[in-house]
Amino acid sequence: MKTVRIFAPATIANLGCGFDIAGMAIDSTGDVLEVTAEPGSGLLIENASGVELPTEIEDNVTTPAVRALLAAYIGEKGGSDRRVHITIEKKILPGSGIGSSAASSAAAVYGLNELLGRPFTPERLVEFAMEGESLIGGGAHHADNVAPAILGGVVLIRSYEPLDIVQLPVPGNFYASVVRPHITVTTKEGRGVLPREIPLKTAVTQWGNVGGLVAGLALGDIDLVGRSMCDAVAEPVRKRFIPGYDQLKANLFAAGAAGANIAGSGPAVFAVCDTAAGAERICSVMADHFASRNIPADVYSSKISNRGTRIITN
Repeated sequence: MKTVRIFAPATIANLGCGFDIAGMAIDSTGDVLEVTAEPGSGLLIENASGVELPTEIEDNVTTPAVRALLAAYIGEKGGSDRRVHITIEKKILPGSGIGSSAASSAAAVYGLNELLGRPFTPERLVEFAMEGESLIGGGAHHADNVAPAILGGVVLIRSYEPLDIVQLPVPGNFYASVVRPHITVTTKEGRGVLPREIPLKTAVTQWGNVGGLVAGLALGDIDLVGRSMCDAVAEPVRKRFIPGYDQLKANLFAAGAAGANIAGSGPAVFAVCDTAAGAERICSVMADHFASRNIPADVYSSKISNRGTRIITN
């Protein structure tokens, strides 16, 4: 019997303009999973976090991810089945908008891959972890959370058919602040309010911002990155879930944020800047905003790095 302990970071999906195709890892918080594998068959999932998780194994996001990996291991690599035991120490509340399901799926497949001798590449692990995202996303396969969770840094999903993931440059002075108010917005709710069609003018605006985001990262221009994090599609309809969102965003820019938007489907909100001191200042503004509305909230600041899911010893 072999066991590994895995950390998977929280993530910010979309980055404003990049709906379902862009995301980045936030290393200051994440989920911890202990994964054990031995000869046999079956899957056991234990919740050791105190956070409420689905009691039925078929409703847990790690289940389809683990099964997808094992099916490929047996069918493609000629491996034998394994009895897998996963203990989840969840630090990211479900429905918080910073990649809760992605972190669990990422940690599960990363840990199992390690125990099997690393038969699959990190990019292939993203494919397996996407099966967990499909479970909570109403069948939609998207990688803007799981890809940065596994690979770290900032990623662009250039294509889903076939899956083509590009790791973008991370400027050395790239910082993010995140606030996670203790309210819940499920992925299905967040996707349910999205428009089914968008005007060409809106699409052109969005395309320009995605290009600006990629260019800003390549050039190390945080101001360009920030002003490209505008979202003409999802933000206008999703901001209703976040109390005082417009005022919060105005306050973040007044505090020195280069860019700010909703993290994933919300309710988490993120902002970016070019200094650690600026990130801490922005965190204070975020905390004050929700405290004034009597809404508990957690805030995080992090320098964006290329560290993704990994083995830990504590």
